[in-house]
This record gives sequence, structure tokens and C-alpha cells, in this order.
Amino acid sequence: MIQLILHLFGDYITQSDWMAQNKTKAYFPAFVHALIYSLPFLLLTTHISALACIFVTHFFIDRFRLARYVVWTKNLMSPKDTWFCDSPEAANAPHNPGCPTERCDYCRRIRTLPWNKCSATGYPPERPAWMAVWLLIVADNTLHLAINYAALRWF
Repeated sequence: MIQLILHLFGDYITQSDWMAQNKTKAYFPAFVHALIYSLPFLLLTTHISALACIFVTHFFIDRFRLARYVVWTKNLMSPKDTWFCDSPEAANAPHNPGCPTERCDYCRRIRTLPWNKCSATGYPPERPAWMAVWLLIVADNTLHLAINYAALRWF
């Protein structure tokens, strides 16, 4: 429970608007945010390796918004023929031009868009923006919490 509270405190209470707006655009705001985020974990451990793991992973996850890759990749956990609507059979079948994000008449399955169309959040652009952002935030928090737990447990 303490780990969760420290995560929430570090990621939401101590993160300034400047950090939040710029951490995915530049290294320095991401560095400052990761450093301030990591400091409260001194209450749980003084092991340099655990603190370094928390700091470094937080920096990279936030700087490059790595959770969006996890979100996009998880959508590939389906039969391969459902990944994209570019199969030869689908080319001649009647389907909605937006079938990657809607029900396709050809296969009747939800399709996954290629990365270049989902790179903002990992979700298709037709997904409601509020939903895509919140699901990305949940994935991001889950990554941070799992890594923090592992660092505190095994270092």
C-alpha cells in the first residue's frame, strides 16, 4: 500500500504542469520528473540498485511514452488474420473503409490498425479520445507499479 501511495504522490502530486507537458518532448523535464518521483521511495529502501531501477525505468517509460507500445502490442494478442484489413481476401470483400476500427463485413472482428495510425496512444484514432487517454494512463501506471514492486522486492 505504501508503494502505491508513493507512486501516486510522485506521479500526480509532485509532477508540475511543466513536467507533464514537456516530459515526452525533452530529456530535462523527464529527468526532473523521474528524479522527484523517485525520491519518496527513499522511505522504503536505500538500495541504490532499487532506486536506480525506479528512476531509470520511470524516466524511459515517461520520456518515450512506452506504455503506448504495450497497449498497441496487446491488441495483437488475437488470431493473426484479425490484425489488419489488408489481406487479399478482404481486398475484394465489401467492408467499411474504416474497418480497422469498426466491425468489418469480411471478418466480423475488430481490427487493429498499423502502428503509424495508433502511435499517439496505442489505440486507433477513432477510439474516443477520453477513453484512449485513460486506458493509456492505466497501462502506464500498471507498468510503473509492477516495476517498482519488482525493484523493491528483489533489489
